[in-house]
Parts: sequence; C-alpha cells; structure tokens
Amino acid sequence: MADTQQNTQNVQEQDINQLLKVRRDKLANLQEAGKDPFQITKYDVTHHSQEIKDNFEQLEGQIASVAGRIMQKRVMGKASFCNVQDLQGNIQSYVARDSIGEESYADFKKYDVGDIVGIKGEVFKTKTGEISIHAAEVTLLSKSLQILPEKFHGLTNTDIRYRQRYTDLIMNQDVKETFVKRSKIISEIRKFLDGQGFMEVETPMLVSNAGGAAARPFETHYNALDEDVKLRISLELYLKRLIVGGLERVYEIGRVFRNEGLDTRHNPEFTLMELYQAYTDYYGMMDLTENMFRHVAQEVCGTTLIPYAEHMIDLGKPFERLTMIEAVKKYTGIDFDEIPDTAAAKKLADEKDVHYEARHTKGDILNLFFEEFVEEHLIQPTFVMDHPVEISPLTKRKPDKPDYVERFELFIYGREMCNAYSELNDPIDQRERFKAQEAALAAGDEEANTTDEDFMNALEIGMPPTGGIGYGIDRLVMLLTNSPAIRDVLLFPTMKSLDK
Repeated sequence: MADTQQNTQNVQEQDINQLLKVRRDKLANLQEAGKDPFQITKYDVTHHSQEIKDNFEQLEGQIASVAGRIMQKRVMGKASFCNVQDLQGNIQSYVARDSIGEESYADFKKYDVGDIVGIKGEVFKTKTGEISIHAAEVTLLSKSLQILPEKFHGLTNTDIRYRQRYTDLIMNQDVKETFVKRSKIISEIRKFLDGQGFMEVETPMLVSNAGGAAARPFETHYNALDEDVKLRISLELYLKRLIVGGLERVYEIGRVFRNEGLDTRHNPEFTLMELYQAYTDYYGMMDLTENMFRHVAQEVCGTTLIPYAEHMIDLGKPFERLTMIEAVKKYTGIDFDEIPDTAAAKKLADEKDVHYEARHTKGDILNLFFEEFVEEHLIQPTFVMDHPVEISPLTKRKPDKPDYVERFELFIYGREMCNAYSELNDPIDQRERFKAQEAALAAGDEEANTTDEDFMNALEIGMPPTGGIGYGIDRLVMLLTNSPAIRDVLLFPTMKSLDK
C-alpha cells in the first residue's frame, strides 16, 4: 500500500513538473517572438467587473477595458470564452478570431489559467443572459509560471492558505472580501474618532521599557547605540505622555508585539487601537466604545445585528453593565464582597478547584473566578467594570472602594474585546504600583511591568483626569466578518518555519 501511494505521488510530481516546463517554454517562445509580457509596464483599466455588472444599462454597447487573472478558459475553434477575475469579482469575455485577429487569437489559445490579461471590448449580454465583454483586444500582461489549485475544490488546506495568502486571495473570494472589510473597519474607526475631535499620532515601536500591559516582550539589539531594546507591548505610556503635553484627545492604530503563544485568538504581533481623552473617566469611555462599535458595524455591515458563529450579536441595544463582583455573583452565586481576606479567598478557590499561585491575593482570585466561571456566558455585549487593583497597575482607584479600580472590559461572545480605564494620574500611587509590579516580577511573574522613570517624570509634571481605551483591531474584524480564528483576519499570520 505504501509503495502504491509513493508511486502515485511520484507520477503526480512528474506530471506537475512537465506542466511547469510547458509554461516556461511558452514564455520562452513569447520572448523569442518579441512578445515578452514582462516588458509591458502599464495597462489602462477603465472599469472593474462588478462596476460593469452594476451599471450594465449605461455601459451596454460601450467600450470597456478590464484587467485581471484568467480563472477559466474554454476554447471552441474560432471563438472562445474566458473568465477574468479582478479586485471586485469576475467577468466573462467572448474572444473571437475574427474580432482580435488570427495571430492574437493563436496566442490567446496558448494562454493558461492564472495568466494576467487586459481585455478591451464592447459590453454586451450573451444569449444566456450573462453580462460579458466582446473582446476587440487581448493583451498578456503577466505569464503565470505556477499552477493554481484545482479550480472546483479551491484552496482548502489552511496551512497553505495562511502561508500563501496570495493564492488564498485568488482562489477564495470570501477571503478577499474579509480583508476588504478589514480595511473598511479601520477606515471607519478613523472617521469616527476624527469626528470626535481625536488626533491620530505615532509613537515608538522600539523601546527601552516595554510597559502598559501584562505581557512578555520581544527583545532585540540596537547596533548603532549598542543597546538592548524591546518591541512595544502596548501604546499606552507614550500616548499618556502626549496627554501630559496638552494633546487632549489622541489615538494610535499600530502593531504591538507580545512574546506569547499562538491560538485562535492570539498572534504574537497584532494591531492595537488605543485612545486617550483628557477630562473624562471610564464612564465616558464606555459611551464612546458603545457608540464606536455601533457606528462601525452599521457603516461596514449595514446593520447592527451581527451573525457570529451560532449567535446573533446585537450591537444596537444598550450594552449590559456589570461590576466584576456582580458578574461573579450572577453566574456563581458567590459574593466576593463577603470574602474577608486573601486567606478566605484561597480557601474558596481550593473548594471550587480554581488554580492560583502563592503570590496571588484576594483580587487576583476574584479575577480567576471571573475567567473560570463567567467569561463564557458573556455572549451579548457586556461591560465588566471595577476590577481589582492587583490586576490593574495603571488605573485610578475607586474613591469609595480603594481595593478596586475604575476599569472596564467589553466582552462579546465570551471574548475580551476592549479594555479601558479612568487613568491613574497620581504619581505617588503610580510609583507604588510599579514597585508592586517589580516585586511580582522578582517572584516569577514574567509579564509584570518595571518602573518607567521617564513616564513617572511626565506624571509628576501633571496629567489631567483622563479616560483611555485599548482594543485589538483583529478581534473586532473577527466579529464583524464572522471569522472563527485570528489567522483568518491577518493577511500574513505568524507561522512556524517549514524548515524547523
């Protein structure tokens, strides 16, 4: 059996190698005849495929030029059909010898699926009702030397799809639509924030102190300065410096890098949007977040009722708001307000089989209960507010409840979509929080922050009361495109090298 499979594979490889040789021979013949497609530098495109279909009544009988990749080709003697795919979709072309000339038609018959062509001709409708172009000219713009996946089955191997996204985009129209929609989502976020008076800025990616989140950074070396530096894990600390400097509303959409594992929701480099607004708090950030998500969904999807997996997510209704203590009580019946101290919290965790570390305190354990028993239930948009101070080193304490902070996370479909604070602007409190983080680092927490002295200097100069939001663009794109995994919304996701 194994020998038979090996023999079949060998035959297939020989067949593919022969087909690849034929394509290169065709290119060589074209070049010898002075028809090298790679010498063509431009082609005047007047219309795209969907544009022609949408405006057929105005364009019927008019001359149009399209360009794209041949996806199907049917040669029938003196006349043929081909299907050309461009950015918007595909369109059929009728190619007749009498229309383009004998020499051009002989060349056309040798073109392969995958070749890129320009077609100029009259827009018409076939007897079967298909909107098409009656070609007067066909120009080979690029010769494809590789073979596209088998057209009826498309490209389904996910590993190859992610590694060869260019082929995936050619073969799977829904994939192309996902990334067109991603671009629109980012554009609408910018429009919304610009309309709210925010200014887009850019901050450093290579930093000496990677702070603003709980994550391990990537490390590298700056040769010119002979210094070790890190790739940023967050946008927060530099954006807050700008608030100190008087830029009252700032945002950045940029890549951040976290040295962590890969799964359906995590990629080590991803796109983060963070914004900071002076003179507001986390309630102002809740209103802004809810309005932003609703606006983007309406503009990009045309509705605020979004299908995701087996659910319909309603972004049109007011989002539910719960404190973390209320959320844990709602789904477990346990009221952490009645747990007196860390010892009692650990005892309860033991009873409920919730794993914790020796360094964890009552606040940490509350968060562990939330992650274990609550997150999966938060399908519809829910703001979870008032987190323990232990897990929120950059957040302002609640004046009436100093063990908790003015922070919320937005959950949709059981996933954290957004993280926001009333930002800590007390430099004395901030320094104590950094000290606690450094103690956690010394105790083995590799994701803990260290003190950023320049940031501390900025806080001591004075930062106004400020609200801040951060959320991953990729998860929002997953939601609005009904994509199950983060790799489906990243053009080039991180993959292990094939030679490893």
